[in-house]
Amino acid sequence: MTEQLTFDGDTATEYDRGIRRTLPTYDGLVRLANTALRMHAGNDAKVLVVGAGGGNELLEFAEHNPTWKFTAVDPSEPMLKEARAKVEGRFGKERVNFVAGSAVDVPEGTAFGAASCLLVLHFIDSVEEKLALLQEVRRRLKPGAPFVIASMAGDRNDPSFDQLFGLWRQSWIDRSSLSEAQVLEMEKTVRALSFVPGDEIEGLLRDAGFGQVTQFFQTTFFCAWMCVAD
Repeated sequence: MTEQLTFDGDTATEYDRGIRRTLPTYDGLVRLANTALRMHAGNDAKVLVVGAGGGNELLEFAEHNPTWKFTAVDPSEPMLKEARAKVEGRFGKERVNFVAGSAVDVPEGTAFGAASCLLVLHFIDSVEEKLALLQEVRRRLKPGAPFVIASMAGDRNDPSFDQLFGLWRQSWIDRSSLSEAQVLEMEKTVRALSFVPGDEIEGLLRDAGFGQVTQFFQTTFFCAWMCVAD
């Protein structure tokens, strides 16, 4: 799968600060994702975390679910290194298996009891590749297992798309030391990501084999859904 942003060592180091500026309710999203998984996952669930680099959702999931074990997947070695340092420093090495790659690199033999994929889908270029990722996640889940996904979403032809970008832009100007010109330059990069409308993402989830698809979160053009494996 093609990704449009390379998470090198510098990007990984700055991720925690940057994500909370670009998504001011990021911590709330991670907490809600944990709650959504807990609604359906058992106490001893094996959990697949796709796009686990940075480690923030791993920390949240591990802290509040002490009997869960995790397989954490990310194509970026620097981001995985950040996640490993956070999680192993707090919970030891036994609870998380780190895999460099994507869901396809996780053997299908393990039937996971839950999965998450936070802020990954908009880095995948085509609709076909997005669907392929969701299908790979579904293949590794038990029937009834919960799945939580968050992504940038939006219809470029809808006037509200530009309105939401205006809010995002002003938030960066108000809450960072970047000049308006620097924020506008950053906006060009963000607008180049693979946006699709939220209802199309919901359709992809159903096509991949998920049911009970429910949107539970939105801040500007960041959205999240919970669903279960059919």
